[in-house]
Amino acid sequence: MRFMIKQKFFSFGDNFTIDDEMGNPHYQVRGKVFSFGDKLRIYDMQGNELVYIEQKLFKLLPEYTIYYNGSPAARVKKEFTFFKPRFNIESFIGNYTIEGNYWGMDFDIIKDGCIAAQVSKKWFTFRDTYGVDIAEGENSAFILALVIVIDQVLHDNNHNNG
Repeated sequence: MRFMIKQKFFSFGDNFTIDDEMGNPHYQVRGKVFSFGDKLRIYDMQGNELVYIEQKLFKLLPEYTIYYNGSPAARVKKEFTFFKPRFNIESFIGNYTIEGNYWGMDFDIIKDGCIAAQVSKKWFTFRDTYGVDIAEGENSAFILALVIVIDQVLHDNNHNNG
């Protein structure tokens, strides 16, 4: 299923919905920026919390923990590199890697060697909107949480100007 995310609203301090490609809402996202780290929650449209994202403090490089149904599901940490950004994703759901152009939000999320999702700005003509095409059988809320964390780490300064 393909979801639309409006990048200018995509920050930890905002509340927004994630819609499918037809414009139907599927998830509610509520974020709060605290002096003690960013926190964000993803709810289904009935108001049930599915995912909680928490920024880890006092780390040299950005690090986030993703909780699914109340339990830690993944740790996402930006690795130190001089050129192309790289992420270390430790997850109990599967082995994830990210391949592609992160800065342009044009990349694949690979799980256990197979494409779990494709993220691209090319699918939509709307300004600052990109799509997340999630493979059948994948956990959409969890995959969207990964995309949110990657976007937050790479584009945080852009959102403050947004």
